[in-house]
Amino acid sequence: MQHAIVALLPAATTPTPTPAPAVDPNLVSPGVVGFLFTALIAIAVIFLIWDMMRRIRRGRVRADIQEQLDAEEQAARATDATEVDDQSIDPAADDDRGDATAPPKG
Repeated sequence: MQHAIVALLPAATTPTPTPAPAVDPNLVSPGVVGFLFTALIAIAVIFLIWDMMRRIRRGRVRADIQEQLDAEEQAARATDATEVDDQSIDPAADDDRGDATAPPKG
């Protein structure tokens, strides 16, 4: 047991060398120019997202208006079709034509 401790003792007491920094940390930092570039990119992205949301909102409003106009047009067509159908079965209109099935005037 003593031999194992004696064998590990010199390895534990030997100092390990620390590598010296090869690059100056001040030269590799982004600095003010890097900060300004990053800030400008962030501001550009914010404006692009804002513009995109505005365009999406505008498109949705236009789609809603178009949908309402289409619904109104379909309702008008349905009303016109109903009026035409009502006229074709109107008994007064049949009397004027002189149909044999119409009751006699009298």
